[in-house]
Amino acid sequence: MNMRASQDGPDEFAILPTKPLQEPKNYTDLPAPTPGQSNLTDPTPQADAIAALGGNLGSGKLRRGEGALVSAASRYGVSANIREVLAASDLEWRKDNKGRVLERLFNVNVYYRAYEAMHLNQHLELERLRRLGIWTPAAPPEVVTDR
Repeated sequence: MNMRASQDGPDEFAILPTKPLQEPKNYTDLPAPTPGQSNLTDPTPQADAIAALGGNLGSGKLRRGEGALVSAASRYGVSANIREVLAASDLEWRKDNKGRVLERLFNVNVYYRAYEAMHLNQHLELERLRRLGIWTPAAPPEVVTDR
C-alpha cells in the first residue's frame, strides 16, 4: 500500500528463476545460437500461466467453449485502451482520496479507506443473487466473531 523503498538493495521480486537445464538427446541436432534472443531456459511467466490454466498460447485459436466465453465477456463492447483508461481514473481517484494532512505527514495507510466506497460485500451480493434466483454454487463462509 505504501510502496516506497526504505533502503537501497536488491529487489527480490525482480528476480525470476530460470527453467531447469535439459540435456538434449543428440548434440548434433541443437539449433544455432541466437545472440540477444531468448533461449529455452529463459522464464516465460505469461506463457507458463496460460499453459497451467489449460490455454494454448502457440495456436492463437480458441478451444472448444472458449468462443462463448469471449462472446459473453465482450457483449457490451471491447475497449482497446482499457488499461490506460483505468489507470487514469484510478490516479484521479487517488488524488481526490489521498488522506488528511496528518495521515500524509505520518505516512498512514489510507488505501482501504479510499477504496471503501467501491468495496463489494460478498455476503450481501450472494443474498441478492439468491433472491433473484441466480444459482450460486459456492460461497466463502461468513466470519463469526465472539462478542
